Amino acid sequence: MRKRVTYLRSGMTVGLLGGSFDPPHQGHVHITQEALKRFGLDRVWWLVTPGNPLKKEGPAAIARRMDAARQIMDHPRVTISDFEARAGTRYTAETVERLTKDYPGVNFVWLMGADNLAQFHKWKDWRKIMDLVPVGVLARPGDRTSARTAKAADVYRFAQIKGRDSRLLGVAQAPAWCFANVPMVNLSSSQIRATGAWEKP
Repeated sequence: MRKRVTYLRSGMTVGLLGGSFDPPHQGHVHITQEALKRFGLDRVWWLVTPGNPLKKEGPAAIARRMDAARQIMDHPRVTISDFEARAGTRYTAETVERLTKDYPGVNFVWLMGADNLAQFHKWKDWRKIMDLVPVGVLARPGDRTSARTAKAADVYRFAQIKGRDSRLLGVAQAPAWCFANVPMVNLSSSQIRATGAWEKP
């Protein structure tokens, strides 16, 4: 397994991919690799959440999910982090605000799939997230319709960076967001759980 660099210095551009990773899979790996290229990122942090406030049922133990994430995401520029558990933050807006305070000078970019953009307006303090850090949205071509009609996309249309200029996102001043079409791996954590391949003890 390759050595992962966790040190962040001022001027770095770091993508943040948050989620329960219950379980992590090749789809997460793929969008991480695409985000590194498309948005010109120096690093990506997987923020493995203690739990998802929008989901009724809790995920598997965080230690198990962290271990599985480290096994599947073998990249020297990707860090698997339990920052939220250590910082005691529950919502993404709290996490982003804390990270920007703890790492002054680091350019953070929040990463999400187009399916999340479609329901982004349901997240607690979603406007604060948009106003704090640039947002990179990754999707396969079929996801564009729901993303284009999303409330967040409509409200922040003025701040959209065109896909051909996606590498400018990391150094853009928030609010800024960019939609990048990428070939996607057709996998989801819920599908894997449904097969019984990731059973909770």
